[in-house]
Amino acid sequence: MTSAELRIGVLGSGSGSNCEAILKACASGRIPAKVALVLSDVRDALILERAHRYGIKAEFLGASQLKTKLEPALEEKALRMLLDAGVRFVALAGFMRVLKSPMLHGFRGHIVNIHPSLLPAFPGLRAWEQALKFGAKVTGCTVHFVDESIDGGPIILQQAVPILPQDSPETLLQRIQLVEHQIYPEAIRLFAQGKLEIVGRTVKILE
Repeated sequence: MTSAELRIGVLGSGSGSNCEAILKACASGRIPAKVALVLSDVRDALILERAHRYGIKAEFLGASQLKTKLEPALEEKALRMLLDAGVRFVALAGFMRVLKSPMLHGFRGHIVNIHPSLLPAFPGLRAWEQALKFGAKVTGCTVHFVDESIDGGPIILQQAVPILPQDSPETLLQRIQLVEHQIYPEAIRLFAQGKLEIVGRTVKILE
């Protein structure tokens, strides 16, 4: 498979600003790939509207009754929809569900996520608030492969963001997201060009 053939699926639950960063990078040619499908578990999520603006197929997957994951039937549906769209790589962009089987098996080594902290510090929800409450001086964001752990898959890229004395949760998150919009497309570009190799827990960049 050449990089030009890579078709990306994006899953998100919220505003989709990282999805838009990916869409822009694909449209400009920075990422040699195409977003084929955007799915959301929230019917009126802004991520669906953002995708439609770019002419990308975007669909409501269905709402899960479970708090932290999709029902097995709903996750099977997501997998079928992605495969039917020719998707070979999945980017999570604010998707508020933990993936289980069959998604992890269907896209093993082909699912990535972005997390708003320097993992392994502050995994889980609202990581920027965790960093502030802890009194950290530096936080940041991490792009990593997704596995069975919570925010614990092999790390692709990280970038630090200083925590300023006057920061509120809102101002800190805004600065983290600006960096996310830079490193997430870059990590996907590296994957699309075949420049990532997982060796144990280490992701080697072959540039």
